[in-house]
Amino acid sequence: MAEVDDLTLLRRHQDGDRDAFGELFRRHRDRMWAVALRTARDPEVAADAVQDAFLNAFRRAGSFRGDSQVTTWLHRITVNACLDRLRRQRPTANLDDHDPVEPRDGHHAVEVRLDVRQALDQLPEGQRLALVLVDMHGMSVAEAAQVLEVAEGTVKSRCSRGREAMARLLRHREDEP
Repeated sequence: MAEVDDLTLLRRHQDGDRDAFGELFRRHRDRMWAVALRTARDPEVAADAVQDAFLNAFRRAGSFRGDSQVTTWLHRITVNACLDRLRRQRPTANLDDHDPVEPRDGHHAVEVRLDVRQALDQLPEGQRLALVLVDMHGMSVAEAAQVLEVAEGTVKSRCSRGREAMARLLRHREDEP
């Protein structure tokens, strides 16, 4: 199934192929986990949200209209699952050093990563989500707009404001002893 595209797999799933959705899950679980972790900032909430997202996608595959890529649809479902869980649970910011990505250049990389995470945590939710999708996950502005269900101009302005705020916050950290 590795050579079959995502849309074909989703259609096969809709037609009753028992293996098709499993392949979609295998292909996209890591990226959805990364999106959920950066959105929720809590590994437990992220894990639950990814599970919710894939269950929703499995059950609602028939609602996929094909207006976007399957991955964009999965991103939207994952972000919405995270936001739903966060609204219900209202967790505090989790700044422990649990992160699925290992640093490559030692102590300094850990410090930088923690500074960036702390700065991201201080941004308003809309700016943080836009930056995570566009700058960290490489989505186009159009794709991020579909995932967040806002206009492209809104994503652009949230990214711009978020980048300015991040720069101020990170500059402030550099000035600290």
